[in-house]
Amino acid sequence: MLYTTAAEWEAAPQKRIMLFGMSGLGKTHISNILRAEGNWFHYSVDYRIGTRYMGEHIADNFKREAMNVPLLRELLMSDSVWIQSNITFNNLAPLSTYLGKPGDPAKGGLPWREYLRRQDLHRAAETAAMLDTGHFIDRAKALYGYDNFICDTSGSICEIVDPSDPNDLVLSALSDKVLMIWLEGSEAHTQALIQRFDAAPKPMCYQSEFLDTAWSTYLAETGDAPEKVDPDAFVRWTYARALAHRQPRYKAIADRWGLTIPADRIASVTSEQDLVRVVSETIDART
Repeated sequence: MLYTTAAEWEAAPQKRIMLFGMSGLGKTHISNILRAEGNWFHYSVDYRIGTRYMGEHIADNFKREAMNVPLLRELLMSDSVWIQSNITFNNLAPLSTYLGKPGDPAKGGLPWREYLRRQDLHRAAETAAMLDTGHFIDRAKALYGYDNFICDTSGSICEIVDPSDPNDLVLSALSDKVLMIWLEGSEAHTQALIQRFDAAPKPMCYQSEFLDTAWSTYLAETGDAPEKVDPDAFVRWTYARALAHRQPRYKAIADRWGLTIPADRIASVTSEQDLVRVVSETIDART
């Protein structure tokens, strides 16, 4: 780990951490708290994906839809309007909308092959955005004078790495740059996340092998033809399975490359001082 003792962490003139885990457990919330303190640079991996690596795909998707509307088509063709996404740290809807859901086009679904193509684009973009972390650490210090740095990862980081491989491209590149911290949810958190997802299902990025298995199993269980699948029904069915699939992968990253902090404990953090204390206690407990 980047900091091997609590004393080393507390004395570090530049504190650099990476939070990972399921969406909804506090990564961006903690990042916002630290950014508000004034000496932390907040690097949002999802924001980087949606702007630097997927921005053109997202905007083109909007334009494709607009071209189906005669008035907007005329304005676009004459360069009279400008269409782009308004993605922010706290609103990633343009990115998830582009990822989409597979199934019946009459219900907003994508053909399976197009859905897989977008998933592949996202995984490549996420890998690139994670590897940009070191660049942003240096940039934050050189340009803006930030001593401290927090990398706010996507929930799908566990889909693009192999924590059992000591030479994993992403994890090995980050291991000497940031302290990796898993925000571990409880069973109660899992049920709350499932309920929230059921109320508002949204697209997610998955490991290709997991996704292929989920799709074939869903088709076999429902008897639906691929083009008749209810997109929301499929992503709801997949979500609980995704949580179970991701949990051991998150744990392996934390066990081999970093720390684990229960989400309940991180929820009590309201300041930089709180975070430094919680991390110190966790490093002590591990060592």
